Amino acid sequence: MPRPTVAQLTYGSCTVIFSTLAMLLLSQTSSGPGIAVIAVAALALGVLVALTVPVTRSSPVPTAAQQPAAPEPVPVTASVAAASAAPEPVREPTAP
Repeated sequence: MPRPTVAQLTYGSCTVIFSTLAMLLLSQTSSGPGIAVIAVAALALGVLVALTVPVTRSSPVPTAAQQPAAPEPVPVTASVAAASAAPEPVREPTAP
């Protein structure tokens, strides 16, 4: 059985605490059995939340579907090719 992650423990614990407080405040119960029912319901809700937290798994070798596609080569137009083929004049400093 895998160990729970930190995110699962955090979300589950926060859910138990906040749902218990919310249900106790909304129901305004003061009897022992009512508090016990609310505590059990909050615990069940916390476990449900902790189990549904998505777990990230890193695969050691990415499959072909996961690899990004190579970008398509951009065709060179004739004007760009002609401009890059024409040499620019070189300016050299004159002697002092």
